[in-house]
Amino acid sequence: MPKSIFALNRPLSADEMMSRRRTLVRLGLAWLAMMQVMMFALPGYLRQDTFGHDNLDVLDWAIVLMNWTSLALTVPVILYSAWPVWTGVAQAWRERHITMDVPVAVSMIAAFVPSVIATFTGHGEVYFDSVTMFVAFLLTARFFELRARQSVDSSRYSQTLAQLREPLLRHADKVAMWFVIVQLAIAFIVAAVWWVIDPDYALPVMVSLLVMSCPCALSMSAPVSLAAANATLAAFPDMTKNQADKLFAGTRRVTRQNLYGSVIFHLVTTPLAALGFVTPWLAALAMFVSSIAVTVNAWRLYREPEPSEPAPDFNNLART
Repeated sequence: MPKSIFALNRPLSADEMMSRRRTLVRLGLAWLAMMQVMMFALPGYLRQDTFGHDNLDVLDWAIVLMNWTSLALTVPVILYSAWPVWTGVAQAWRERHITMDVPVAVSMIAAFVPSVIATFTGHGEVYFDSVTMFVAFLLTARFFELRARQSVDSSRYSQTLAQLREPLLRHADKVAMWFVIVQLAIAFIVAAVWWVIDPDYALPVMVSLLVMSCPCALSMSAPVSLAAANATLAAFPDMTKNQADKLFAGTRRVTRQNLYGSVIFHLVTTPLAALGFVTPWLAALAMFVSSIAVTVNAWRLYREPEPSEPAPDFNNLART
């Protein structure tokens, strides 16, 4: 039975096992908080000015209570579940380099801080559901990436795969870096325009654009493709050189599809978010869907190699 694309083809070290356990705990907490916070956000979505005065008073009281409860649930997500993001931002600051953690942190701050202010003052929109959903989906995508990186095995083609890995990762990181810079600039420029046109839309539009600027799918494009190729080598160790060459060519092709397909997806959805048609929680969902699409596309590499054509028998040809 062939192994999964994320099957562990080697024993994990103690540090790797601890890292995976911490990732799962952070991921579980984020998903649990997300489901609860989304439920608590329901009264705010149900509120209509056409309700009777008494009904509005009761609903407003419920909204205030739910906002405070959502704040209490979101704080552990921000401080604990998203801790790798903050450490990544600190490292990026020290190295004077923009990484994908930068737009993630900006997105969380842009959504969380105004929500806290609105909760304390009792006025304004809260985005705790968007924050927890964003973190939960982000950690899920990164868990896929972690399992992909841990899916490493040794075979007679390992050296060729290692030589393929470095240029693919460098190219993906370069594309992701420029993508982040452009998306951040677009988010702040569009928010400034909305502030002039209608200030009420400026913050949600900026949050949506910042959430969608997270290059999660881009960062996964090369690792999941390489993991699929590695898993195929591990599952079918007797493949010929011709079959391995076809696999490596397919790995390059799928990586390009994932990379530039993710860019196109963001380019298509960015105008929708800029016009206010994409809410922050929907932007988080779109980010997650794009990451899943990258993983599913990489899965296509994981299949039994096509049989190689037998070499021609020149002796028989000569006799005939």
